[in-house]
Amino acid sequence: MDFPKEIKRIRQRLFLTQKEFADILGVAFSTVNRWESGRSKPNLKAMKSINTFCLDNNITYEALEKSWFDYKIEK
Repeated sequence: MDFPKEIKRIRQRLFLTQKEFADILGVAFSTVNRWESGRSKPNLKAMKSINTFCLDNNITYEALEKSWFDYKIEK
């Protein structure tokens, strides 16, 4: 699965809006929107926050991490 779909799956698993998810991670709503639309991907600091979010909510992180490494943003 590609990164935008994985990040959306994680957010929706807990029935969170993009704004709610962004607030939890400490990023802007527009940042989550860009991740899910494939226009950007999280930096390492954000990925650490997402990992913590996943651990706290018993969500598997490995598929997201793999898709993050493999995902290339098309310009």
